[in-house]
Amino acid sequence: MKLLGRNHIIISVITFVILFLMNYIGNDLPDKLQRALLTAFAGVIGLTVGLFILNKGKNDKNPPQNFD
Repeated sequence: MKLLGRNHIIISVITFVILFLMNYIGNDLPDKLQRALLTAFAGVIGLTVGLFILNKGKNDKNPPQNFD
């Protein structure tokens, strides 16, 4: 998956909505909006970092020797 491509943006939006709703609906504290937004943004950032690490070595021309 291309980083910041169309598929990545769609998956990020879906992740944000799911995390936001899970935290907003299931929370009774007075600062539930701030907590839900922070958790949703952190989830999207974590997803982006994970995809960046995954795609970093995808087209490597020189793999490590004796990988076994």
